[in-house]
Amino acid sequence: MSFRTSIELYRDLLRLVKHIAPGTTSPKSIALRAMIRGEFDKSRHLSPDRAADQPQIESMKANAVRALSNYMLYESGVQDKSRGGKLGSAMDRFHDRNMEDMHDSAAEERPARPAASKQEGPSGEHTPR
Repeated sequence: MSFRTSIELYRDLLRLVKHIAPGTTSPKSIALRAMIRGEFDKSRHLSPDRAADQPQIESMKANAVRALSNYMLYESGVQDKSRGGKLGSAMDRFHDRNMEDMHDSAAEERPARPAASKQEGPSGEHTPR
């Protein structure tokens, strides 16, 4: 169970945007704030007083906490790498391995290209497509 209220998580995420994209007029800052606002607006209809809404509220709060934690881990990895630490290089290896797997699975799912078929032109000769 999350001990942070929804409004606290919302404010924490907006503070994180200030850290990631300083200023309020940069396109990145505007997009991130709009995304966060949109996600919270989508769940505005949920009420903490209704028992049926509790699991969904807790799940959304956990997602927000996870986003904050992931960013903090990412930042510590970046700083660790600059000091020759293991966390940053482990994160790089993990990323590289996942990107290779993603490219391999995309290549396997892509169907083989059929050979170019020939079509008759207006004068009766065959022209490739």
